[in-house]
Amino acid sequence: MDCFVGIDIGTSGTKTLLIQADGRILASATADYPLSTPRPGWSEQDPEHWWRATTRTVRSVLRQAAAGPDGVKPDRIRGIGLSGQMHGSVFLDESGQVIRPALLWNDQRTAEECAEIERRAGGRRRLIRMVANPALTGFTAPKILWLRNHEPRHFDRTRQILLPKDYIRFRLTGEFATEVSDASGTLLLDVARRRWSKPLLSRLELDPDLLPPVFESEDVTGELSRTAARALGLPPGIPVVGGAGDQAAGAIGNGIVRRGIVSATMGTSGVIFAHSDDVQVDPQGRLHTFCHAVRGRWHIMGCVLSAGGSLQWFRNQLCQEEVRAARRRKIDPYELIVASAEQVPAGSEGLFFLPYLTGERTPHADPNARGCWIGLSLRHGKGHLARSVMEGATYAMRDTLEIIREMEVPVKEIRVSGGGARSAVWRQMQADVYGQSVVTINAEEGPAYGAALLAVSGAGVCRSVTDACRTAISTVSRTRPVTASRRTYDRLYPVYRQLYQSLRSDFTDIQKLL
Repeated sequence: MDCFVGIDIGTSGTKTLLIQADGRILASATADYPLSTPRPGWSEQDPEHWWRATTRTVRSVLRQAAAGPDGVKPDRIRGIGLSGQMHGSVFLDESGQVIRPALLWNDQRTAEECAEIERRAGGRRRLIRMVANPALTGFTAPKILWLRNHEPRHFDRTRQILLPKDYIRFRLTGEFATEVSDASGTLLLDVARRRWSKPLLSRLELDPDLLPPVFESEDVTGELSRTAARALGLPPGIPVVGGAGDQAAGAIGNGIVRRGIVSATMGTSGVIFAHSDDVQVDPQGRLHTFCHAVRGRWHIMGCVLSAGGSLQWFRNQLCQEEVRAARRRKIDPYELIVASAEQVPAGSEGLFFLPYLTGERTPHADPNARGCWIGLSLRHGKGHLARSVMEGATYAMRDTLEIIREMEVPVKEIRVSGGGARSAVWRQMQADVYGQSVVTINAEEGPAYGAALLAVSGAGVCRSVTDACRTAISTVSRTRPVTASRRTYDRLYPVYRQLYQSLRSDFTDIQKLL
C-alpha cells in the first residue's frame, strides 16, 4: 500500500496528513506555534517553529499509522507534498541560516514599498500587465524592499529568499526551490509565462539569484536528506514535490481543477477561488490572478481578511456567557451563537456589519478599513449582532463572486469549506447570499490534503492532478437558496457595498489619528 504525506505550514500551526493513493486519510496531526506582533500592523514568525512543528507532526502521523489497522510502516511512504501560508519572506545568509524572523502575509508595514514598486514599474496598470497583480502590502516583493530600505545590513547578508513552505523544503532536501502557485504571490513572477519577471526584477534592482528555481506543483524538487530523514523518522530518498501555496493546495483538496468549479472557503480569512484554463486578469486589480497547482492552468481568487475571524472575534469579546454555558454543556460555543443568529430573520432587521477588522484585501485593498456595525437600534439584540457578523462576512465573499461573474468566468458549482461549511445555518446563508446552490464534499482537511494529492500525482500513481482529485473527491450535500431570503439579500447587498464607499475617507482619518 503506497502512502503519501501532505504538510501544510499554516499561520497558527502546521498540519500533516498521511493518505493512501486513493485519497483515504490514515492519520492526521497538528502542532501550534506563536505569532509575533512586535509593532502594530507587524506580523512575524520564527521559521524554526515551522520546522519543529513539521518534525513533531510527521512523527505523530507515523505513530498513528503504525498503530492503526493497516499497520503502515515508514518504508511505505512514496512522496511528500508541501503547502503553506503564502507571501511570507524567509531571508537566508550564505550558509543557509535565517537572518531575521519571517515577515508574514498579514504584515501591513510595507505601504511605502508598494508605492515604490508601482513607481519603479511605471504605474499600477503597467505593473499588472507585467505580473498580473497590483502591489499589496501582504505580498513578498514589498517585504524585500522594506528589508533593503529599513534593515540594510540584513539585506546585504541575504543570499536566498524563500517562502514558508519552501524553507521547509530546504530543511527536508537541502534544495532551494519553489513552484508556480506560491511564487505567483511574491509579485515577482511573470504569471502568464510561469517564470520570474526579469523586467520587474531589473526595475526593482533585485538580483534574480536571490530567488530559487521555479517548478510546476507536481514536479519532484528534491529528495529527503539523511539528516532530515533521521529527524522525521522516515527513510532517506523520498521524493518531495513542488506543492502549492495554501490557497491553491486547498483548491486541489476541494477538487477545483476544472472550469466552472468555484470554492468558497470561510475560515479565519475567506477565499473565493475559481479555476481558469487561461490567464484572466481583472484590469482594476481587485482580484488576484495566480498560477494554479494544475500544470499549465491558472486561477482567480479574492481574499476577505476577517471572514470567520470576525465571528471568532465576536465570540471572544462579546460571548463569554455563551462560552461558559457551552463549557458546562460540553459543546462548542459557536453552536449557541449560531442558534441565536438562526432566530433572527434574513437581513438582521436592517443591521449591517463590515468585517474589516484587519483592513481588507478584496476588493478594496485598504489596510485602513475597519470593522463596524451600522444600523443599530433598540430593536437589536445579541442574536442580531451574531447574524449580522455572519452576513457581513458572506456579503464580503460575494464581493469577489460578483467580480468573477463580471469577468464572465463561469460559476457552475460552488463548493464550500471551512467553518462556514460546517454550520448548516451558514451554508444556507451562503446559498441565499450568493444566489446559487452550494455543495460540500467528502474532503475536509484543507491544504494538507491537496499537498498530499500533489505528491500522489508527482509519484506517477495518477496521470495528472485532475485524475488524483477525481479519484479522491466526491459531493456529499447540496444546499439550495430559499427564494424569500435570496430576494432579501439581493435588496440589501447594494446597501452593504455602498457603506464602505461612504466610510472610506473616515477610515483613513481614523488611522491618521492613531
